[in-house]
Amino acid sequence: MKSKITHVSKKKIQSVKELTGLMNEKRTILIASIKNIPASQFQEISKKFREKAVIKVPKKNLINRVLDSSKEDSMKNLKDEVQDSVAVIFSDLEPFELASDLLDNKIAARAKPGQIAPEDIAVPAGPTDLVPGPAITELGNLGIQIQIDKGKISIKQEKVIAKEGEKISRGAADIMSKLDIKPFKVGFIPLSAFDTKDNKLYLEIKIDKEEALADLKERFNKALGFAVGIGYTSEDTIRFLISKAEAGARRINRIVTGEPEPEVAPAQEAPQPEAPKEEKEEAESSAEGLASLFG
Repeated sequence: MKSKITHVSKKKIQSVKELTGLMNEKRTILIASIKNIPASQFQEISKKFREKAVIKVPKKNLINRVLDSSKEDSMKNLKDEVQDSVAVIFSDLEPFELASDLLDNKIAARAKPGQIAPEDIAVPAGPTDLVPGPAITELGNLGIQIQIDKGKISIKQEKVIAKEGEKISRGAADIMSKLDIKPFKVGFIPLSAFDTKDNKLYLEIKIDKEEALADLKERFNKALGFAVGIGYTSEDTIRFLISKAEAGARRINRIVTGEPEPEVAPAQEAPQPEAPKEEKEEAESSAEGLASLFG
């Protein structure tokens, strides 16, 4: 009985060779979801990363074959993340730097009927490029007030046509498309990665910059308060230490001279000019961290 011979095309052999080369050359192999990304947006994002990464969308069996050929057993665990609608990204960037860049480079996308509105979506007041015709009826069906100005349709008053959390109607989606309103952001969603330099596998990558920044600020304020409390001198603590020393000196002077303690300021004071927003937030954050030190 003759054994069955499986023919492998030159194209597949070349693809496996190319992917294997990238896997051996690059620091990071990252699996990202590209689900629901239109072709035009995919190409736009790919262009942005042309100098940072090599983006491939190989068939599942090809990338699994490449991962199986790896000498690192932990890298083979990436196979579980290789599902439908994923891209494999090879880069010399550190995994989380690459993942962060991907999330920062999402592209605005048009709405489709049936999608859930991420927030209230409104048609703004003002002129449009729409000419009188069927568009008048379409706008009217959505309760949008219009007027004709110089042969073009102008929106008289802003109108919300899709509320947050609700499905977008076909009529609303059509009008958004005609007015070039793009309420969605699409892009590559990092799923997992392998760092060939550190030989580390990262599964379920999650990056929340706002949460991380808020946590960092909170930790900084606590550390600042502690540093001032123990008298640690640095660029960040020196002005608080000087203020604390001055307050202590004034109090000692009052005790020595018998001068009475200053009266508490009245509840209502003359309005003071407001500090810039960033300065104000910094002052409030620092005050919270140092409240226990200055009394």
